[in-house]
Amino acid sequence: MTSDPRSVVDDALAAIPEGERGRTFEEPWQAQAFAITLALHRRGVFTWNEWAETLGGEIKAAQAHGDPDDGHTYYHHWLRAIERLVEEKGISTRATLARYRDAWDRAADRTPHGAPIVLEPKDFG
Repeated sequence: MTSDPRSVVDDALAAIPEGERGRTFEEPWQAQAFAITLALHRRGVFTWNEWAETLGGEIKAAQAHGDPDDGHTYYHHWLRAIERLVEEKGISTRATLARYRDAWDRAADRTPHGAPIVLEPKDFG
């Protein structure tokens, strides 16, 4: 039986003395990537061992290509790991992921700072 990921995270955070806790996420998209990972795991898309291997592989590959390993790129590796697993598990294709990434870029470019980003059909042009 696997542990509930929420309780694992809650337990881990509770173990850190309150005065030593930093921000968990620097950007909202990092929290969203974390939430997507938990949702995919809960749906049985991958095991925690698969996740750890995939994320570790992404980090090692980045380091081999000169990543400074200073923590600032961690969630970029996290995102690549999600994309890789989604593709490997047949949930989406690389082309579809790229199409949506490009659409989000177009939507973000036209959205005023602080306003929610909303995808529109024209973003997929």
